[in-house]
Amino acid sequence: MNVSPLDLPDVKLLTPVVRPDSRGFFIERWNAAAFDALGLRLKFVQDNHSRSVRGVVRGLHYQAEPHAQGKLVGVARGRILDVAVDLRVGSPTFGRWVSAVLDDVALQQLWVPAGFAHGFAVLSEVADVIYKTDYPYAPAADAGVRWDDPSIGVDWRLEGASPMVSERDAALPLLADLTRFPGTWA
Repeated sequence: MNVSPLDLPDVKLLTPVVRPDSRGFFIERWNAAAFDALGLRLKFVQDNHSRSVRGVVRGLHYQAEPHAQGKLVGVARGRILDVAVDLRVGSPTFGRWVSAVLDDVALQQLWVPAGFAHGFAVLSEVADVIYKTDYPYAPAADAGVRWDDPSIGVDWRLEGASPMVSERDAALPLLADLTRFPGTWA
């Protein structure tokens, strides 16, 4: 596994060793000992899977303290633009975002630690997104910031496709109006 820091250094792009053969391929998406050796000592408690069609934007979601949640995100089918936004109060990169294209070819994953909002846009006809979390879903802590907040300015790279956003996501507050945050920067 190769780990690449992005412009927000706590968000990591993980590139697995792919073992192809005439039948297909094999990869390890997560191995506790391998991740520990990379300095990513994670304990996952939940696996999630979503399927979406081209143009869907999901996010930007997070869980507020004390239930902040980190996510290890990958794609089993299709292609997405995966986005993380720093929402750690006091962080020098507060409100900045970073993205990576994740697909079923390179099989990379994005580690989005607690303190960041997460979202993605579907760039293929269909995408199956799978992700592990290090804290279970806590409905009372479920929160988010609007996907199209101009102060954040995410370029979702939808190439002319009209974004499809849930009513819930369209009604999320702007960054300036947030009252609950996923963590503090240390």
